[in-house]
Amino acid sequence: MSTWLVSLEGTEAGHQLALILALTAALLHAIFGALQKGRHDPWLSRGAIDFSYGLIAAPFALFVVPWPEPHMWLIFAIAFVIHSIYKLLQAFTYSRGAYTVVYPVVRGTGPLFAVITAYFFFGETFNLVQWFGVATLLAGIYGLAVYNLRTITVNRDTLVSALWLAVATGMFVALYTTYDAYGIRATADPFTFLAWFFFIDGLFFIPPIAAHRWWRMADRPTLGPLMQRGVLGAFVAFFSFGAIMMATRLDNVGEAAVLRETSTVFAALIGWLVLGEKVGPRRLTLMALIALGAVIVEAGG
Repeated sequence: MSTWLVSLEGTEAGHQLALILALTAALLHAIFGALQKGRHDPWLSRGAIDFSYGLIAAPFALFVVPWPEPHMWLIFAIAFVIHSIYKLLQAFTYSRGAYTVVYPVVRGTGPLFAVITAYFFFGETFNLVQWFGVATLLAGIYGLAVYNLRTITVNRDTLVSALWLAVATGMFVALYTTYDAYGIRATADPFTFLAWFFFIDGLFFIPPIAAHRWWRMADRPTLGPLMQRGVLGAFVAFFSFGAIMMATRLDNVGEAAVLRETSTVFAALIGWLVLGEKVGPRRLTLMALIALGAVIVEAGG
């Protein structure tokens, strides 16, 4: 399968597959965010998810895929640092703001910086139509931020800091998307990067923090349901992250990153239908504007 995927790089078939993968990643990432933000403390949810996908990935990394080439260890180390900072910012963001408020800002801020970093990493450029799409997307993002500042009452005392944290998290989304795209292109077998990434990233940072936090809680959640959410989130993470990474190897990083932000529409529906958060026609329209910007970028490419 690795040989077949690599053979599609730079082809029209590869472009079409990257489009499908990016849209799949959009839906799955919205589900992943809801799993982390939902029933349990975001730190505990993320810890359960990371521990689960690290444990599941371990045998594949150690015994199934080819071992990484020597130059990959430094790449993994830097990726680990980037993702660790991203996770800290994300957990703080979800702890301080409603899901449908902070998620669009996190996911929408990322593409602008992803486009910029993709230019410096890979020499990718956007045409005028695509930049219009980015502008449309940003208008939806910051229109949504202004609307939320004026109307949201839940977690009102922490909303401003939550929005700033969401912007910072979005910047790290762009950084890890671009850097991981570099990483998955730096190894001969893309599944080597994915297996070892999940193994290292899953076991060695958030789970110890989550375990310490759980132990110090006066009202600890039952581990069974928490770990069930962790296993479910692990499989969502495998397919979500794996899909977007494959898309960035097959096609332009900037376009894949922008198209993934159609996840804001899925997030709105999940927040409304599953988490019981009020969305309203104006916020839904602004979220759709973000998605429209992503579509314009893809259509103009």
